[in-house]
Amino acid sequence: MKHKYWLPLVFAVVFAAGIWIGTLFDGRHVADTQARQKLMDVFGMIEENYVDDIDLDSLVEMTIPVMLNNLDPHSAYIPAKELNDVNSELEGKFSGIGISFQVLNDTLNVLEVLSGGPSEKGGVMAGDRIIEVDDTVVAGRNVPQNDIVHMLRGEKGTHVTIKVKRGNQKELIAFELIRDDIPVESIDAAYMIEPEVGYVRISKFARNTFNEFFQALTRLKLQGATKYIVDLRFNGGGFMEPAVLMANEFLNVGDVIVSTRGRNDDDNITIKADGTGSFRDADLVVLVNEFTASSSEIFSGAIQDNDRGWIIGRRTFGKGLVQRPMSLADSSEVRLTVQRYYTPSGRSIQKDYTRGHISDYDLDIVNRYVNGEVLNEDSVKLNKNLEFTTVGGRKVYGGGGIMPDQFVPEDTAHVTAYYNVVRDQNLLMKFAYEYCDLNRQQLQTAKNVDGLMQMLPSNSVLLNSFVHFAQINGVNPRYNQINISAPLIVNQLKALIARNIMGLSGYYEVYNQYDSTVRKALEKAKVPVNE
Repeated sequence: MKHKYWLPLVFAVVFAAGIWIGTLFDGRHVADTQARQKLMDVFGMIEENYVDDIDLDSLVEMTIPVMLNNLDPHSAYIPAKELNDVNSELEGKFSGIGISFQVLNDTLNVLEVLSGGPSEKGGVMAGDRIIEVDDTVVAGRNVPQNDIVHMLRGEKGTHVTIKVKRGNQKELIAFELIRDDIPVESIDAAYMIEPEVGYVRISKFARNTFNEFFQALTRLKLQGATKYIVDLRFNGGGFMEPAVLMANEFLNVGDVIVSTRGRNDDDNITIKADGTGSFRDADLVVLVNEFTASSSEIFSGAIQDNDRGWIIGRRTFGKGLVQRPMSLADSSEVRLTVQRYYTPSGRSIQKDYTRGHISDYDLDIVNRYVNGEVLNEDSVKLNKNLEFTTVGGRKVYGGGGIMPDQFVPEDTAHVTAYYNVVRDQNLLMKFAYEYCDLNRQQLQTAKNVDGLMQMLPSNSVLLNSFVHFAQINGVNPRYNQINISAPLIVNQLKALIARNIMGLSGYYEVYNQYDSTVRKALEKAKVPVNE
């Protein structure tokens, strides 16, 4: 196996979803010439002899996913028409009008107007309801959200006209906007959660994630941060390079970050830290859960195995397979698994799977809930036959995700049937949006989240207003359950109001105050690893 210190060029062969271009039917990827010929013979027989006319292109489109599904759970086929949408989230930008929105009551409600984007320049405001897009009515018509997204996005420089309803104004307001590049940000929140403690939440590992992350850490350091909480819960991964670069910021020269092994010698690589990280002396806590996967696990594994920081939360997803994109002649793409990755201690954290049984693999998370794993640490079944040790001698285990150093169960103390109903009917979001709509002019004068919270009514008044709102919308009060769920409901309402007025970071600044995993992280941030 090759051992080398980190260099940018190494990522040309180890991206989890990188830039290598190949061809699916290269001789290296097919068992032998006879198998290839057999496949072509079958297609020829169908084309010449099948009783009905058949579209061979459609047949091929159906056949390729079936073949890949019989390899592993993560090899995949992306049709040409879907490739741009699939890539845009990870490439770091797309062309659109620059808003974030939520569909409520079959109407597209603008939650946030992105700074510097076409909508802000044109005068669109948070709280506007989009009624028409290019003379097509999209409100009250049950238009699928994906269809609306495609209508709003388009090539840079093209025009789109939207008509919005604003507040109680009777007439619709028309905006002709010119689509432009819209950055896709990976950092949902970055703020000082306590004196000396910075909090950063990362939603994905896109091409620009490391730059965003480094800038966020630097800003927090200037504000006095010496300890950091990196929240990777619900982060399903993406590119491998940003995860490696992030780990490099915290590790010392020579510390192993990750290793990959594949069929070819060039795929067998060990990547080590180069010692240039700016945060090697900072205390670190990483938050994970069962939806933390892929690149998120690379970062978490590097931190845990090097005893560099605490991993807190619940067992991660367990995706240790690396895909390489390979383009086909019609611009479609196969993402083929070509490597497995291993944490510094030598662990493969890929969970078990049986080829051709993808449905069983997909049900793993459901089974964790059914088996009580998310509520009880004793229900987690570790493979003691796959025991490894960290640099400091702590035991860690392979074979299915990363088990955190500190387990934190899912917090269900305030969950009741009443809460589940109002949540599932999206009434919390609807109430928060309507409350902001009625009070937006005043609320937007708040200079920060603390100032915004001071503008809100007392907890009891906010709760009673919501209960009345829910009743109007068909959910009758159950006061014994409401009393149990009150802290959860009030916190969510405040967080959603902050989201509407101050963006996604505002949501987490409020929500994290009551998050049990974040509270545990704040405790652990003050305790050295191995103590």
